[in-house]
Amino acid sequence: MLLPRLSSLLCLAGLATLPVTSAYNGDENIKSIPLRLVLAPHLDFCLSFNANILVDLAQPYLDSDFQSRWFDFGGDTIIRADKYIRLTSDRPSQQGWIFSRVPLTATNWEIEVEFKIHGEGNLHGDGFAMWLTKQRATQGPVFGSTDNFEGLGIFFDTYKNNRPGTSFPYVMAMMGDGKTPYDQAHDGKANEVAGCSARGLRGASIPTKARLTYFQDKSLTLDLQYKSEDTWTNCFTLNAPETNIAIPAVSYLGFSAETGELSDNHDIISVKAQNLYSIGGSAGTGSGRGPSTNDRQDRARVKVPKEKGGWGWFLFKLLLFLGAVVGAYVGFTMYRTRQRYSRF
Repeated sequence: MLLPRLSSLLCLAGLATLPVTSAYNGDENIKSIPLRLVLAPHLDFCLSFNANILVDLAQPYLDSDFQSRWFDFGGDTIIRADKYIRLTSDRPSQQGWIFSRVPLTATNWEIEVEFKIHGEGNLHGDGFAMWLTKQRATQGPVFGSTDNFEGLGIFFDTYKNNRPGTSFPYVMAMMGDGKTPYDQAHDGKANEVAGCSARGLRGASIPTKARLTYFQDKSLTLDLQYKSEDTWTNCFTLNAPETNIAIPAVSYLGFSAETGELSDNHDIISVKAQNLYSIGGSAGTGSGRGPSTNDRQDRARVKVPKEKGGWGWFLFKLLLFLGAVVGAYVGFTMYRTRQRYSRF
């Protein structure tokens, strides 16, 4: 009976040390919670208590046993702990992937990815994909991952096969129903729900990033950083119910890449995720919508200063957590001592 109580106490105390919620990009009606399990590896058992936990990915990527607790990877993926996760190297006929082990079940969230596409020569391909799907960790023909997927695929396509009038690199979204294949012959034209040309995305001199924001039953927005640092360009904003943006309730976050006769390095540098919620409930399900298209585009063009964290409050909670751990340990030691003496 004591161990479950200790586990619950440690779980609650550990969650108390998470950073204080802050306004989401200056909007006081929407709050963000950065949830990074990598900061609290002792809270594995808390997963069952908090289904909205999102997992970040950052250097050194691997644990001490050269494995990742939260992600699986395979194919031709190479991990250099001090620099990047390389899905494919600049070599022909490669496929690589990395997928989360823990499903994403939050209803409103934002995922920011830093990546780098680069290589030798002027001819290159094929690109990489970001996934939020029911399927996970399955190698296949769609940018290194499985076809006929169910969920959301964001494709960063760097090689033009047969799509007249479109400038590449091209970034597009596809909502998979589990039955419809990706239109390989025409670079996904038949599947596209939204997209944008992003000339300069490959081989950029600044950190290239993608920011995907989702409000369930309301909006799905993709912003890109590739023109200049700290300047975001809106790629697309989709609103429900005009467009089907329903991501599976339980989906896995993943990335994959592929090279053919032409090749490139496709690197994932970092992934940051945060859970979003509205004080007034406007960001959840129900009437109303998330941020309007104009608001999103304004936010994409203007850098919003980040709020400073409350270090005093954080240290107080850290001390509270340490006190709870010490108290739990002392209590458990006394309990075991009492049990030992009760035998005589």
